[in-house]
Amino acid sequence: MTDSVTTGFSGPMVCRLTGVTYRQLDYWARTELVTPSITPAQGSGSKRKYSYSDVLEVKVIKSLLNSGVALSRARQAVVCLRNSLGADLASSSLVLSDAGSVLARDDDDLVDLLRGGQGVFNIVPLANVVAELTTTIRQNRLVTSEKEHRSA
Repeated sequence: MTDSVTTGFSGPMVCRLTGVTYRQLDYWARTELVTPSITPAQGSGSKRKYSYSDVLEVKVIKSLLNSGVALSRARQAVVCLRNSLGADLASSSLVLSDAGSVLARDDDDLVDLLRGGQGVFNIVPLANVVAELTTTIRQNRLVTSEKEHRSA
């Protein structure tokens, strides 16, 4: 997508892209909810680097928390996402039920889950989360390149 995707995202950039506070992001890294997969913290003053998938996880967690899901349930959802690596997240929905979290890859999967009579707490269409994150990254890249152009 961009150079940021290959080189990673700093903690402050992740906060700008996802809307979480740095305090939340730091807590989630220390409790291993979302750890930076490119460069983990290595003592005081070290700089974490997050991958695109890390940032997407943060965005999903933030979306869940905003919709009233408890952090413990959001942890379960992240495990589900990690187990579904390689899935086309933009065409999937994350379904949180009393039995756990599952990824519905298409509308037929979603209908089957609902027909199964499971009590569904939340359904998060990941297309919206992916699209919003992609747009925010692009906007941020434009602002950064405009600043660099002005200073040149």
